[in-house]
Amino acid sequence: MLHTPSGGTGHGTAATETGLMSIGTVLNVLRDEFPEVTISKIRFLESEGLIEPRRTPSGYRKFSAGDVERLGHVLRMQRDHYLPLKVIREYLDAMERGEAVQLPVLGRQRDGEAVQLGPEPPAVARIGRDELLAAAGIDESCLKEWESYGLIAPLQDGVYDAETVTVATLVAELGRFGIEPRHLRVMKAAADREAGLVDQVVAPLRRHRNPQTRAHAEARAKELAALTVRLHAALVQTALGVRLP
Repeated sequence: MLHTPSGGTGHGTAATETGLMSIGTVLNVLRDEFPEVTISKIRFLESEGLIEPRRTPSGYRKFSAGDVERLGHVLRMQRDHYLPLKVIREYLDAMERGEAVQLPVLGRQRDGEAVQLGPEPPAVARIGRDELLAAAGIDESCLKEWESYGLIAPLQDGVYDAETVTVATLVAELGRFGIEPRHLRVMKAAADREAGLVDQVVAPLRRHRNPQTRAHAEARAKELAALTVRLHAALVQTALGVRLP
């Protein structure tokens, strides 16, 4: 059954006369239960489609009690069940349809290690080499060339992360405009530097013995990755003087 985060049952003067709240008020309501939540985190969850606050004519966000409740569920699923946002969205959609939802349950720690009491979290999607070639619509020679420039790399067991399909498809599309793999090395180098910056931020958390802290590190890494991607896109658009739809 859905329930509001601590402090969310009575907003008092925090709410406006219409029952809507500013993002700062929402932050104060949520911080009782989620002390590490930030305004950027709330905005990130909005950008990912987890919440849809109303906007005033001047563009300010206004949140309803339902928005705050939904935010509480998202943050709780991340903190207590280590779920990625895609899975959280599916759970929330099921809840809104009135369906019973069984969340994975993680037990208490034993000697510093987590005891798994519920279903295993889903494994990272992987594809084989032939599947990658078919999905991206490329041949073996293209894949070898892209690998030689470091644009694509297999995992240790020889398979590929599913996101590699996206990379391969985009490299192929750029090729239609005469941009060759060797031209893309600068993009790969920039991506590696951005990834290194994110890793510096989350590395101390990833080394922590507490499994909840390590899970928080992965959630933080995803949030930072999304922000860096958005910043990179904005900088490229600004440099070119264009705005994408």
